Amino acid sequence: MSLARVGVVIPARNEENAIASVLDAIPARYSPTVVVVDNASTDATAAVARSRGAVVLEEERPGYGRVMQRGLRYLEDHPVDIVVFLDGDYSDYPEEMGRLVEPILDGGCDLVLSTRLDPLYDKTALPPHVIYGNKLVVLLINRLFGTAYTDLGPFRAIRRDALQRLRMTDMNYGWTVEMQVKARLHRLRVMEVPMRYRARVGQSKISGTIKGSVLAGSKMIYTALRLRLPATRQGPPD
Repeated sequence: MSLARVGVVIPARNEENAIASVLDAIPARYSPTVVVVDNASTDATAAVARSRGAVVLEEERPGYGRVMQRGLRYLEDHPVDIVVFLDGDYSDYPEEMGRLVEPILDGGCDLVLSTRLDPLYDKTALPPHVIYGNKLVVLLINRLFGTAYTDLGPFRAIRRDALQRLRMTDMNYGWTVEMQVKARLHRLRVMEVPMRYRARVGQSKISGTIKGSVLAGSKMIYTALRLRLPATRQGPPD
């Protein structure tokens, strides 16, 4: 897959102060198709993204997973071999995208996940309630499915054909959970890569409040439990 085509899907809502930095830092060596999905922004997010050469799509309806699905629908008509998911708040380091893509190009992985582990991430990047909530959901997933995940970070890369096998359906905050659980059920080759993480630009629309974090965490837990039931009854897919 040395000449693999790479697509990057970036959800963004009111990220005019961050999106240019995100797009400028994406490695040009992969010649990626970069898709920014503007989720009802009221600022200049879309205009800034277009000025940096990104394809900009509009998705007015709320939902993290729904925004991701909008980007994937675009890529159906612009085929790629690898899909990278990256948030538009500049909390991750887009210039390190190769650490996610290269293990797939080497043929050893189907899904590569960034993990925000000490001492790499900025201790001010995530509030305590987000850190502990994330650990709780990860622990639940590991207990239910026999995995050894350490994080649910959004920065990740996956083979396009593997992603299609997962048949992603979640339209909200359960998106990352669904992908990681289904990766286990479909026996994908998964790797976690410790990567740097910093405080995002501006305030988070989810983790910026305890209420938002509780709602997101509840959705993640629900998603894990929902996926556990068919897995228990039917066993893992082929």
